[in-house]
Order: sequence, then structure tokens, then C-alpha cells
Amino acid sequence: MAEELFDIVDENGNPTGETVSRSEAHAKGIRHRTAHIWVIRDNEGKKEVLLQKRALNKDSFPGKYDTSSAGHIQAGDEPLESALRELSEELGIEALAEQLHFVGTFFIGFEKEFHGKMFKDSEIAFVYVYEEKVDISKLVVQKEELESVEWFDLEEVYKACLPPRDDRFCVPMGGLEMIRKYAAGSNRI
Repeated sequence: MAEELFDIVDENGNPTGETVSRSEAHAKGIRHRTAHIWVIRDNEGKKEVLLQKRALNKDSFPGKYDTSSAGHIQAGDEPLESALRELSEELGIEALAEQLHFVGTFFIGFEKEFHGKMFKDSEIAFVYVYEEKVDISKLVVQKEELESVEWFDLEEVYKACLPPRDDRFCVPMGGLEMIRKYAAGSNRI
């Protein structure tokens, strides 16, 4: 199987016309794009977020709770089509384009060692919200990517991710802050 190729992007997430392999992007910290989809709901007046527990074989943050669904945007693909594909592949949710609400982008950058190897991330995340009804007992999770999914109180996750961060979570703060702001102003959920 050929290695994934990503578009190299500028600081705004626009492709530069060059591509990079997944391994080189993470070895050298070359900026690329990802799609992050946050599944949220209103449960008895409280906002909840569906988080996935990452598979133990993941190259970064194995076994940690993360964004509902997320993945790299392949070279030549658009953020929305990648978001729809990730939801389908990781959770078995067949969403329509109009069911995903784009809420913005944010930058993720870090260097950390996983499995004895340095991982350098530099990405522009395109953030979407999915607010349709989700019964987690009916989801078909992609076992290569995640172990399980669980509903969490949005505010409790936010507090757990503030310093000192609860190490059960690897949820990116930039995305979490966007989702909190969206949920606070949303009358749809």
C-alpha cells in the first residue's frame, strides 16, 4: 500500500502546490491539513461531546481520548469531503454535506516522542460540527483507528484539558475552544 500524500499548506491552510508523505510530514514537522469533526448533543440541558479513545497502535497519543473523528486531508482532497469520509470510516456515520457545520480552522504544532520515535506535528485543522442524533451502540468503529467512543460533558472535558492537563485526554484545545463557543451560541442542539 502506497504511503499517504498530503498537500503542503501555507499558514492559512492553502495548498502550496507541493506534496509530502505522511512519514516525512511528521518526521520534519511540515505543515499539512486535517479535518476534525466534533459530534455534539444536548442532554438534559447540558452540552455533551462524543470522544473517541485512540487505538493503542496509533503513532501519536495512543489510548487517549480525542476529537470525535479526525483525519488527514489527502493531497488533492477538500476539507469537507475528508470530513465526511472520516466520519464514515471511523464511526460508520453516513453524513450529508449539509449536516456538517464548518466552524473554522486552528493550528496544531508540537514535538513529542511516541513509541520511542519523535513525532513533529504541524497542521491546520479544519473544524466541523455534527449535531444529528447518534446512538453510540449502533456505531461501527474502525478498530485500526480507535478502541471505543464515549459521551462526555463538554465543560468537564474543557476543565480536564486545562493545565495541569488530565492525561486521559489529547483533545486539542484550539478545537475544544471553538466547539464550546459554537455550542454556547447554538440553538440547533
